[in-house]
Amino acid sequence: MNSTQCLDKLAALGHELRGVKFDLESIQAILESLGNPQREYPTAIVAGTNGKGSTSAMLASILISAGYRVGLYTSPHLVRVHERIRVNQREISDQDFASAFTEVWQTVDCLLETKRLANRPSFFEFLTATAFLHFARQKIDFAVLEVGMGGRLDATNVTEPRVAVITNVELDHQEFLGSTYAAIASEKAGVIKPKRPVISGCENPEAIEVIRRRVAELDAPLIELSKAARISHVSSLGGQYSFDLCLEGEQFSNLISPLIGRFQIKNTVAAFAAAWRLKREGLNIPRSAIAEGLAATSWPGRLEVICDHPLVVLDGAHNPAAAGEIAAHIKSHWRGRHVRLVYASMRDKAIAEISEILFPLAGELYLTHTEQARAATPVEILGGARDRPRSVVIEPDPIQAIERAFRESSPDDVLLVTGSLFLVGAVRRAILMKQLDLENTATVGSQVC
Repeated sequence: MNSTQCLDKLAALGHELRGVKFDLESIQAILESLGNPQREYPTAIVAGTNGKGSTSAMLASILISAGYRVGLYTSPHLVRVHERIRVNQREISDQDFASAFTEVWQTVDCLLETKRLANRPSFFEFLTATAFLHFARQKIDFAVLEVGMGGRLDATNVTEPRVAVITNVELDHQEFLGSTYAAIASEKAGVIKPKRPVISGCENPEAIEVIRRRVAELDAPLIELSKAARISHVSSLGGQYSFDLCLEGEQFSNLISPLIGRFQIKNTVAAFAAAWRLKREGLNIPRSAIAEGLAATSWPGRLEVICDHPLVVLDGAHNPAAAGEIAAHIKSHWRGRHVRLVYASMRDKAIAEISEILFPLAGELYLTHTEQARAATPVEILGGARDRPRSVVIEPDPIQAIERAFRESSPDDVLLVTGSLFLVGAVRRAILMKQLDLENTATVGSQVC
């Protein structure tokens, strides 16, 4: 199969949430038939409600700067599936994707024919197996794996990681992971392995207790960042932040969080702590590589600026905790500026809570809709919202919604596009395909992107 045919096969499997509560038997059977490629390199696994993608990207960048050949597997993608599978920051090529995916597909067909698999695996299981196989073919030195959802039953959770990171535990995906912090933490704690170190950024007391019990059961070393990491001398650098860090008694000065937002300091510290622990486990990671790796990190769709006048920012905040971080950024960095909010959401998200957090900060709200079966319509968003600005515009097409908001903005306004990574992906795709050109979209005042 070529790359297009492979993508068509993937799309026919349905959306990613299909099959997420299956056990690990399918992915283990596939990998065993492929020769267990996931055992050919050491790994780190990163779980958490928010920040796991940013943390994974930073950790991978640090390892690359230290001279390692690093595979990075993340989800979801913004524009195309290939983004999820990278080696030394380069996306998997069409040819390599087609080759690895075809072998996985043919392997699954054989397993179905011999009844070793009862059902065809999910979208995510196919991609995860493809990533593991590609990394082995590329002879990587190390792989950083971002958990798709939860941890215990996630398809990425089939290795013995050199370090496990749990960024945080918040209420999200309750229909799959449970309705309490303790239940969700139990799922995420499934990535912890016997005697393997754990970095925990959890702050909720219920979640902290669950993690502590699990590491005690497995005799796993635990670094709780709330205790082991002391952050001081925090200074804003126009959206990024510099800070000093004392980690387990060792001092590090003038670290710079590479991504915009004060909340990214926590993710930076988690990635730093994971790298430092890997150094203690025997990897050659000098201090200079940590600073260089952080500086080289890029992670689109998280407070990503795509235009300066007016300021147009993309962020995939899709749960109350992430919305709260965005709200804090608005209040600290955009105080006094007129904010226009372009918002879309999946139907299964906490629209009521998010509306209370974000909507009061917007002068105008533009509600739109992405092309996913789970996407809420603008009318459904309004119906579920507990708060709304005085001015609400309904524009189902997301590109037209952004163009309208942009035209109605003055050069000093802020246009925030958020609520769903699918929305962010639609905008980035439109820009790449030249379907959205803000430079040539007239506004009420002069502007330069």
